[in-house]
Amino acid sequence: MPELPEVETVRTELEPALTGRTLSRVEIVDPRLVAPDDPRAVASDLEGERVAGVGRRCKYLVIDLDSGGALVCHLRMTGSFGLSADGRDPYTRATVDLDDGETVLYRDVRRFGTWRVLGPGDVEPYLGVRLGVEPLGRRFTTQWLSERLAGRRAPVKAAILGQRSVAGLGNIYADEALWRARIHPLRPAGGLDADEVRRLRRTIRAALRHGIARQGATLSDYRRPNGETGAMQHEFHVYGRLGEPCDRCGRPIAKTRAGGRGTWFCPYCQTAG
Repeated sequence: MPELPEVETVRTELEPALTGRTLSRVEIVDPRLVAPDDPRAVASDLEGERVAGVGRRCKYLVIDLDSGGALVCHLRMTGSFGLSADGRDPYTRATVDLDDGETVLYRDVRRFGTWRVLGPGDVEPYLGVRLGVEPLGRRFTTQWLSERLAGRRAPVKAAILGQRSVAGLGNIYADEALWRARIHPLRPAGGLDADEVRRLRRTIRAALRHGIARQGATLSDYRRPNGETGAMQHEFHVYGRLGEPCDRCGRPIAKTRAGGRGTWFCPYCQTAG
């Protein structure tokens, strides 16, 4: 699933292509993308709109419209945008023709992605009930994280995957952040001391920023809108590296499960407490 760094990479590449452009023709190929709304009504609402900007809220893309509303997109497992009509295939779920002659394609193999057209003032209420604060923003403080973990018996890996706790964080960057913080993923979340929470907040931000700098991780279906791949997969410290030497202590990386998710860690330098 694309996580915050991948979605931010998509945003930065879509922004110059969309901002200031008018959506001259929209076709929702797959009704499931906009369900329960009528795909023809969604297309009609979008056609003629001018794009004011392209933002991101954690894992959501927010395409702001001049009318004051927005198209809010979640890529889920396999959603992706392409900036060429040549990429149309059986997995194309929507097409958007722009007034400059360019075409934007939305492709989604597993069909879990969603589009929602929201009116003026509706974006924040829609996202606010689903998400916590932006982990790269000023409101993501040690106190915020400490309050979200306090009293939790769940493994810290599972706790930080909750989007109300660390919005935008997914399996990859959770493992990477915990390795950076030297915290075992199965530690009870509420058992971390103040210094560990402070360290974890810092390493979550560091792991996400590193992922953005590498244009995300291309592991399966994720591709950048320009068709190129990300590079973060070549720089993982633990994720997907079972049996390989830890970059810090040289001992083998192990794998377990936390919150139902495959979890990679170093059992020697990530303390179990």
